[in-house]
Amino acid sequence: MNENITYIAGKARAIRVEVLKMTHGVKSGHTGSALGVADMLAALYFNILRIDPENPDFPDRDRMILSKGHACPALYAALALRGFFPLSELANLRRLGGALQGHPDVRKTPGVDITTGSLGQGLSLGVGMALAGRLNRKDYRVFVLMGDGELNEGVVWEAAMAASKFRLSNLIGVVERNNLQIDGATETIMPLEPLADKWRAFNWSVCETDGNNVESFINTMQRVAGNMARPAVIIAKTVKGRGVSFMENQCGWHGKAPDDREFETAMKELGEPS
Repeated sequence: MNENITYIAGKARAIRVEVLKMTHGVKSGHTGSALGVADMLAALYFNILRIDPENPDFPDRDRMILSKGHACPALYAALALRGFFPLSELANLRRLGGALQGHPDVRKTPGVDITTGSLGQGLSLGVGMALAGRLNRKDYRVFVLMGDGELNEGVVWEAAMAASKFRLSNLIGVVERNNLQIDGATETIMPLEPLADKWRAFNWSVCETDGNNVESFINTMQRVAGNMARPAVIIAKTVKGRGVSFMENQCGWHGKAPDDREFETAMKELGEPS
């Protein structure tokens, strides 16, 4: 593993540590969901995205939409670690009047590009941003991170059709494929397979990768972004609750905060004193 990958993997671990501190501190939040996306957010914010923490709204920046907005503790941790606001602000997650709401709010949080939370809306927002970039002759890219459970929403596929129609070569979707949603397994609730073939049928370029391996994710993203003639989607296989053994692959940790004992155990597993 080269130095850059080691550095980004370290940021993913730091994101997980901050997620646990946040959700434990406020006694609420989507811990399992946030832990699962930590590696991808570390890769995006410390390697892939063209962004400037000193000027969060500069017009030529890349856009990143967290469509699965409930995983925002991981997003907030990534933004703080990247320098968009002080790490101390993370203690205010879900606090009344605070900048870090239970779902991302573009009006309150530096570095958040759009308000999300109602599942299924992110890709439509991404299509609009990508079209705006084309019309305004900007070369920014739009990244949309979706959960596999939210693909149950029909509006996702309407947006996929629109992106294909307009050949939005500046739009990259990422589907976090952990095979779980709040009520159980995705293939029990509403089967998605063959998922890659579905996206291909909508005329998207499709790649699959390990979303919990920063090197694999970065390599896949570079390969996709370097050969864009139409919208692309990366199906990133992940583990809900990644990094904490008793949270991994457990639906019950979708929207649950650790108690004191669980927090101490989890922090030890991450090599961090609680």
